[in-house]
Amino acid sequence: MKLSRVLLVLLLSTLPLLADEHASSITPNEALERLIAGNKRFAHAQSTLPRSNTARRIEISKKQHPFAVIVGCSDSRVPPETVFDEGLGDLFVVRTAGNVVSNLEKASIEYAVIHLGTRLVVVMGHQRCGAVEATILEAKDPGHIADLLETIEPAVEKARTQKGNFLDNAVRQNIRDAVTQLKADKPVLADLVKTGKVEIVGAYYNLDTGTVTFLDAPKDH
Repeated sequence: MKLSRVLLVLLLSTLPLLADEHASSITPNEALERLIAGNKRFAHAQSTLPRSNTARRIEISKKQHPFAVIVGCSDSRVPPETVFDEGLGDLFVVRTAGNVVSNLEKASIEYAVIHLGTRLVVVMGHQRCGAVEATILEAKDPGHIADLLETIEPAVEKARTQKGNFLDNAVRQNIRDAVTQLKADKPVLADLVKTGKVEIVGAYYNLDTGTVTFLDAPKDH
C-alpha cells in the first residue's frame, strides 16, 4: 500500500512536466479563435475541408498534435470536424450521447492534455438534444440508457426553475455542469486548469443555423 502511494505521488508530480514537454505552440485563446473561424465558414457555406487529403493522412500517420479536445454528443448531425471546418489530426474528439463525462471520457481528455499537449477542451452540446429530452420525459428504455439519463438528471432538475424553454435550458445546464465537473476533476485536470496550462469551456451548437455559441471563454478572450 505504501509503495502504491509513493508511485501515485511520483506520477502526479510529473503531470505538469509532461504537459510542458508536449505542450502545443497554440494557446487556448488561439485555439478558440480557430474554432470560431472554422464554424463561421461552415455556417456560411464556405467550408474549405482543410487537411483532408492523402498528403495530410501520411503526414500525421506517425504522430498527432490536435489543437483542441471536443467533448461532444454522439448525435449524427453534429460531427465536430465538419462543424468547425477542420481536418485530419486537428481535433481530439470524445463523443457520448448527451455529451456526458464519466471516468472513461475523463481518461481520454487526460490523455490528450498530458501526452498530446492539447490546451483547450470544449464541451459541446446542441439544440434539441435527444438524450436531454429523454431525461425530461423520464423515458423508460432497457439496458444502460437509464444510466445515461441518470447522469443528465441533475441538469434537468436545475433547469426546471429557469425561465425560458425547458429543453433548451436543460441542454445548456448539462453543458455547464460537465464543464464544472471537468474543471474540478482531480488529480489531473483541476491542477492543469489552475495553473493555466489548460482551459475548459462550454459550447452550444444550433442545429437550425449551424452556429456554435461559446458559453465560456479563456480569460484573455
